[in-house]
Amino acid sequence: MNQLHFPILSLITFLPLAGAVLIAFINEKNENFIRYFTFGILVIDFIISLPLFFAFDPSTYHMQFVERVPWIKSLGFQYYVGVDGISLFLVLLTTFLTPIAQLSTWKAVNKKVKLFNIVILFMQTGMLGVFISLDMFLFYVFWEVQLIPMYLMIGIWGGPNRVFATMKFFLYTFAGSVLMMVAIMALYFLNHHYTGVYTSDMVKLMSTPLPAHIQLWLFLAFFVAFAIKVPMWPFHTWLPWAHVEAPTAGSVLLAGILLKMGTYGFLRFNLPMFPDMTHAFAVLVIVLAIIGIFYGAFVAMVQPDIKKLVAYSSVSHLGYSMLGMFALTQVGMEGSILQMLNHGISTGALFLAVGIVYERRHTRLISEYGGLASLVPVFATFFMIFTLSSIAVPGTNGFVGEFMILLGAFLSHPVYGIIVAFGGLFSAVYMLTMYKRVVFLKVTNPKNLDLEDMSKREWIYMVPLVLFVFWIGLYPNTFLSKMRVSVEHLLKQTNRTVQVSMTSKQIQPVKTVVVKKG
Repeated sequence: MNQLHFPILSLITFLPLAGAVLIAFINEKNENFIRYFTFGILVIDFIISLPLFFAFDPSTYHMQFVERVPWIKSLGFQYYVGVDGISLFLVLLTTFLTPIAQLSTWKAVNKKVKLFNIVILFMQTGMLGVFISLDMFLFYVFWEVQLIPMYLMIGIWGGPNRVFATMKFFLYTFAGSVLMMVAIMALYFLNHHYTGVYTSDMVKLMSTPLPAHIQLWLFLAFFVAFAIKVPMWPFHTWLPWAHVEAPTAGSVLLAGILLKMGTYGFLRFNLPMFPDMTHAFAVLVIVLAIIGIFYGAFVAMVQPDIKKLVAYSSVSHLGYSMLGMFALTQVGMEGSILQMLNHGISTGALFLAVGIVYERRHTRLISEYGGLASLVPVFATFFMIFTLSSIAVPGTNGFVGEFMILLGAFLSHPVYGIIVAFGGLFSAVYMLTMYKRVVFLKVTNPKNLDLEDMSKREWIYMVPLVLFVFWIGLYPNTFLSKMRVSVEHLLKQTNRTVQVSMTSKQIQPVKTVVVKKG
């Protein structure tokens, strides 16, 4: 199925953890060495992950680069990992974005540098583990592991309201985790009840039919857990606080990767495991996504803080991803997955841009800026590219994702598709207004006169993001061709409706209906 004969997924997942252990033995006074060492580990991790793309076989939906080792045999738990066309790019996005986030902190983080870099490396392992896990309990372990470093990152290196932001982040996400754990345990024991086998194999559970009334409760438990993580309206209130108080690297990783765990969870659990409830709740999820799109846009319009504006834009943009997913069409779902990547690149880049000016002026208030185009023209150019990408201008990555999502919505729910089409208009209003006030107009604040333009280090981490903005925008087939067959298979799983008999431990399908969408 693929040409690699070594455990590449384990290597890229645990290399950062090994790096964190090594840093623990380095004298904390060697701050520059620790920064270079951490960056080197993360870059090596990215390079090692590249064969996943080139050796991936796009002609099959089966999991690839699979590693399976017994973990707790008596309970049916395994160390079982692999990727398909859905998780492939989320793994690559993680290995690509984390070194960029770490490089952006070299001047911004000056206290407890050693601990900060250990936290980033530890977080990398947790994030990658979520995307490669094919065992439910292994998935849950990694899901919980990655909460710890983000909690520390906001709580130690965050802003003045970091304690409140940290507690809100933890309580929301932990509440979702508890519901997920209950649902995972229920799936585990229900599967044994029907088949007589204890297993937490996600691939097997995806194809195991369940009665509709059981699907209902499990779907709702997973829905709340993942909706908090996305976050969908009305579960979103923790996000702006976390973004505003987190250091720049924390905001980049939170927006770029951690939020995708929620959308990925829907694709891995809700859609294939609970197809009846997916169809039953599709319109409700679409309505919540549309509310989130407009709510995020309207609240972003009135924000005086650039970072908070970008944070609310995340609520809006990820609403598009949920819309495309629950449109339950091929083009909509491909657009949804592509939009996850686009959001990670564009919104992550916007947070980096905010961090650049914050390092120089130590304020994020829009009113404190103006006329930056004449003072820092290179920065203004980069900022413009990412702003245009965020509002989905043709030729940028954002356009392709949003167009596919809108097309998918039109095919399945034309009225909702028409309504959402106006969401892009409001996105343009708040982003372009912010850009005009920060970059154009006259220089009115004398504190801005001495601003320095982008340094070589900042060029290094911004240029790759620009390349992907235009690569995806001009030739998205590089990415879409890898996910197409996996999405087709996911839709086949989602479009099956099965009723099962509850009178026997053996599952007995009574009727199977394939629903054709779009």
